[in-house]
Amino acid sequence: MTPRAGHKPGNTLTRLLVSACLLGDPVRYDGHSKPLHDEDLERLLAQGRVIRFCPEVAGGLPVPRPAAEIQGGDGAAVIAGVARVRIREGEDVSDRFIAGAKRALELCRQHRITAAVLSEASPSCGSGRIYDGSFTRRSIVASGVTTALLRQHGIEVFNQHQLAVALNYLSSYRRGA
Repeated sequence: MTPRAGHKPGNTLTRLLVSACLLGDPVRYDGHSKPLHDEDLERLLAQGRVIRFCPEVAGGLPVPRPAAEIQGGDGAAVIAGVARVRIREGEDVSDRFIAGAKRALELCRQHRITAAVLSEASPSCGSGRIYDGSFTRRSIVASGVTTALLRQHGIEVFNQHQLAVALNYLSSYRRGA
């Protein structure tokens, strides 16, 4: 993973987009968080290098909210309009997920962010696994809406279990490796 063309590593304060729930904000669908406890991440927070963000809240969804899953594909398919994000009762909330993803991309552009650590399994943030749309807690190899949009624009996305890899990427990017 190398820095994107056109960016000048080291010239600006390199920032990391992080799911707000991973930073302790109670913004998950169930009103809870799942905070990461990591000294290096805490150091980045103290340096003002972490941008906390919840795409679902940014897209206008409340906390708490009904659980949602992607039906008919993955995050890229939702962006393309061929899959939908729905709650169990059937309400289509795709537009809210897309709006939140677009806001995440705006933040990344605004802050010159090249990497994000997002919450795995989320229909927004999942980077390797999401639930299959059946509301039976079965997961599939796929990405959520925000992850798909960020990746389409060259932003590296990691999940919370890959935090060390993400921090190494950020460090390498700063050095210009």
